[in-house]
Amino acid sequence: MAGLPPRKRVDDAELLRALAHPLRSALLQYLMATGAATASECAEAVGSTASNCSWHLRQLAGHGLVERADAGDGRERPWRALQVGLELGEPGADPALTAAHLAVVGTQLGEEQELTQRYLDTVEELDPEWQAASGLASYSMRVSAAELAELQRKIDELVRPYVSTIRTDAPADARPVYLGLRAFRRIRHDGKPAS
Repeated sequence: MAGLPPRKRVDDAELLRALAHPLRSALLQYLMATGAATASECAEAVGSTASNCSWHLRQLAGHGLVERADAGDGRERPWRALQVGLELGEPGADPALTAAHLAVVGTQLGEEQELTQRYLDTVEELDPEWQAASGLASYSMRVSAAELAELQRKIDELVRPYVSTIRTDAPADARPVYLGLRAFRRIRHDGKPAS
């Protein structure tokens, strides 16, 4: 998409295995959503300890996904995401790459389920305007593979200007929001594609 920084394409098995760790995934997603945060702030957000978060943040830094940010007061330095998002490569003929890819997807699905449950558990505590603006939707569609790819491209084009690590013009009342999208061929209970 013209004018916006690209997502980092991940097709290296070692990096995929690193991202398959639930805490690392949660930390990276949190930093991409909210901006720079200290290990202590991350720990509160993801339900871990500051020392554990610090260790996993250093692992993410070793893969070029996060870095230390400047601290204005000279105390604990925050971490910030270096990526505007990740684009997972396609699983291929390499079994190690396929296994690592599927592990990351499993981790992401677990995180999405946890975020959704947290939302459902606390929705009544949100301001009414945020309750009204939130939504959970699903669609059963009949499309060709080319149409599905085009639909995803159009959705990405619509959403990317609002991505936290890209957006510079957010209004004062903007807050971190999770938006997930799954698009895949419907598979029947017996494991066969629906036709």
